[in-house]
Amino acid sequence: MRYFFLFLLSAFLVNSTDAQIYEVGIFAGGSNFIGDVGSSKYISPNQPAFGALVKWNRSPRHSFRASVIFTDLNGIDGKSDDPRRIERGYEFSANIIEISAGMEFTFLDFDLHTSGMKGTPYLYSGISMANHDNFYFSPAGEITSENTSSWAFGIPMVIGYKTNISNQLILAAEIGARYTFSDELDGSMPDSEYREQYSFGNINNNDWYMFTGFTLTYTFGRRPCYCNF
Repeated sequence: MRYFFLFLLSAFLVNSTDAQIYEVGIFAGGSNFIGDVGSSKYISPNQPAFGALVKWNRSPRHSFRASVIFTDLNGIDGKSDDPRRIERGYEFSANIIEISAGMEFTFLDFDLHTSGMKGTPYLYSGISMANHDNFYFSPAGEITSENTSSWAFGIPMVIGYKTNISNQLILAAEIGARYTFSDELDGSMPDSEYREQYSFGNINNNDWYMFTGFTLTYTFGRRPCYCNF
C-alpha cells in the first residue's frame, strides 16, 4: 500500500514545471460507520481518521484527486437509538485503509493565480476501495475472525468548502459519505462458509461510512494555461 501511494505522489510531481498546478496535502478528522451494528446517525464521528491526498487542478472549476485515508471504523449497539440493538449489545472495531480517486468540482472559479483571498464550495466523487478484515459474530455475540481480508468498493460523495489561507496553502472542511457495494464491514454478512449460520440484519442494505474533517494542501506549479476539457 505504501508503494502504491508513493507511485501516485510521484506521478503528480513529475514535470511539475508544466503549465498546470498541483496540490499535495493531508486529511485529518473523524469517521463513523452506518450499517447493521451501532448507531445509525449519519454524521457522528467517533474515531480519528488521517490520510494524504494529491490533486491536479485541470481548470479553475475541476480537479483530478486521489487520496489514501486510514481509520478504525467503530460500531457499538449501546450507542444506537434502536432499543433492539441496545438489547443485542454487539460491537466491533475494524481497521480500514481507503484508496479513492475521482474528480472534484467547484461551484465558483478557484484560480490561485489571481490575487486576493478566494473560497468556494465543492463536490467530489469517484470510486473508492477500502481494505478490511473479515469476521462474524457468534451466537454469544463474540467476534470471530475469518482470517481473510477483502476490498469493499464504493462511491465517495463529498461536499466541502475551501479557501486559500496564503499564496500556497489551501484549507478545506468537508463531509464525505462512502456508499459501499459490500455488507461485510460489520460482520453481518460473512463469507459463504459462515453466511447461512451467522448472517443477520437487513440484507438489502449495504454498508456506509463517513469521513468528516479538514484538508490542508500545498500548491505548486507555474501559472496554468487552461484548455477546454
